Amino acid sequence: MRILITNDDGIHARGLAIAEAIAREFTDDLFVIAPEFEQSGVSHSLSLNDPLRLREISPRHFALKGTPTDCVIMGLRKLMLDHPPDLLISGVNCGQNVAEDVSYSGTIAGAMEGTILGIPSIALSQVYDFFADRRTVHWECAATHGVEVVRRLLAAGIPKNVLMNVNFPHCAPQDVAGVAITMQGRRSSDIMRIEDRKDGRGNPYHWITFQRGDFKPGQGTDLLALEEKKISVTPLQLDFTDHPTVTRLAAAFEGKE
Repeated sequence: MRILITNDDGIHARGLAIAEAIAREFTDDLFVIAPEFEQSGVSHSLSLNDPLRLREISPRHFALKGTPTDCVIMGLRKLMLDHPPDLLISGVNCGQNVAEDVSYSGTIAGAMEGTILGIPSIALSQVYDFFADRRTVHWECAATHGVEVVRRLLAAGIPKNVLMNVNFPHCAPQDVAGVAITMQGRRSSDIMRIEDRKDGRGNPYHWITFQRGDFKPGQGTDLLALEEKKISVTPLQLDFTDHPTVTRLAAAFEGKE
């Protein structure tokens, strides 16, 4: 087996080392290609107007001045062109990638690009409490349970055009209450806000910030699984089409031209 590893937290991120340790339980034939700098929130963006500068920091470990998507393309279309990987692992991200996060996440985007290019892909994220204690990240949870989750996903099979989104709960490994196969959840719409500030010269500037939303996680969702201290596994498909609406609109437009 050959594995490609990427992330969005950057080449020196702790979670990237954990992803490599997980991968080495399956093979030593692996490449690590990660962004030179943190790329959280860049989603599935490509660098079309800037050059991709690649730096080898150690054998088969590369830093790329680009996005996670760029990293995957660099791996599959150049560094591993003669022998493509059998699996792509993106992560382990510092922080959850659930609900609406998946549309912003560079971690998810890395796995999405792998899926688009025909490689079975898994995104791994370690949850922490964003509002209460951002300095406490239970990395040992992902490190302890990651190998078995990946093993079971490979045994079950990853369908074409589907990526696997795995989130480890904010707890010690021994407190994990199991694995839940989940749906993508939905938070309240008021979680984001704009915080106004002024610089040293009194000029205004702004930050996008987050606040706790008043909502109840839906049954069967990734949000509820994490609240219950379960590992959330969510299959995400590449097809964004709302097929019931296609049928409804086709009927509504029929004969209207």
